[in-house]
Amino acid sequence: MTRRLEQSRILIYSHDSFGLGHLRRCRSIAHSLVARYKGLSVLILSGSPIIGSFDFKARVDFVRIPGVIKLKDGEYTSLGLHIDLEQTMQMRESIIYHTAITFKPDIFLVDKEPTGLQGEVLSTLEMLHQRGCVNVLGLRDVMDETEKLKIEWARKKVPPVLEKLYDDIWVYGLKEMGSPIDGLDLAPTTVDKIAYTGYLDREIPNDRNWVPPIDMDAPFILVTAGGGGDGVEMVDWVIRAYESGVKLPHRAIIVTGPFMPPAEQQDFHERCDVLADVEIISFDSHIELLMKKSIAIVAMGGYNTFCEILTLDKPALIVPRSVPRQEQLIRAERAVKLGLASMLDPARELDVELMSAALQSLPAQPRPSLAKVSELLAGHENIANMVSDYLESDSQSSNDSDETARSTA
Repeated sequence: MTRRLEQSRILIYSHDSFGLGHLRRCRSIAHSLVARYKGLSVLILSGSPIIGSFDFKARVDFVRIPGVIKLKDGEYTSLGLHIDLEQTMQMRESIIYHTAITFKPDIFLVDKEPTGLQGEVLSTLEMLHQRGCVNVLGLRDVMDETEKLKIEWARKKVPPVLEKLYDDIWVYGLKEMGSPIDGLDLAPTTVDKIAYTGYLDREIPNDRNWVPPIDMDAPFILVTAGGGGDGVEMVDWVIRAYESGVKLPHRAIIVTGPFMPPAEQQDFHERCDVLADVEIISFDSHIELLMKKSIAIVAMGGYNTFCEILTLDKPALIVPRSVPRQEQLIRAERAVKLGLASMLDPARELDVELMSAALQSLPAQPRPSLAKVSELLAGHENIANMVSDYLESDSQSSNDSDETARSTA
């Protein structure tokens, strides 16, 4: 049901140094909220270099902040500007801060990074907190292995920020999948701020004007590497299964992702050109439609892809990465225990026979819905309800204040 939240504003921060996950999650939340509430506007702050490739609904817009990229040694550098990182970070912080001042959000939703990239949202959090804005941290169901996250958050001085500057912490997942902050020794008052939303069901775009990048007639297994920056190993493993000569019952369509290194992309394209049962593309902004048409999915197990698998109720084989973060591995292991997916761990072995057997049995694997997990995809609905509670209580408080002022006068 559509309701009105007149002149309400939500500002969403997504650092997006690399990949597509943060942007797609923030966009999904924004679209869900404006569809539910007329009069609500959402502005997304993002460093993604390809944010302009995505469509946005009315009352959702974005501000692109200068991009940065993480190097193999863990350091960051400017993505598009020939200036040093310190200057880039100063620009980013200034744009974030002054956008918040001008936009005057009622809710500031920060995705994943509590203090922002290198602390760039701290000044904005402090300013908005003083102005009475509701500051919310949104976390994935899984962040990383506990000790690594504990060290990282201690270095970034996250615990006092969570305690003093955030009103709530939304976990976009289920209690049954575990808490992303277990074992971090956070203050009880911080732990009390956690609300589990359920997973974010994905809106599947209309295919009326979509031109499929390849032939959709014959059944196929979709292999997606997400953004692609760390998907080389998985794609190679699948291609080798088809190169092995083992008879696989269904063809594969591989989407490498726009951030896969060009040399590896070219190598994969050349190898797939001589395989009758494999087609390969780099990117499609409506990959959800490819997923919808597929009979099963092979993926790395990033958060957004996992939500799409659940939404479309597809048999899925998760091939997680475990370096530099164990997020995907932890999510995959827990999903297997709940009966939501199957898994192959590339860190243990890259056996072609193992992948071939998994691809053969995948289409007959039980769909996630058969696991009968309660509130599995309630994320958007629960977020909308919490937003309504914030904004309508603020509106009521404002009305009460106005009424008191009139009575006094």
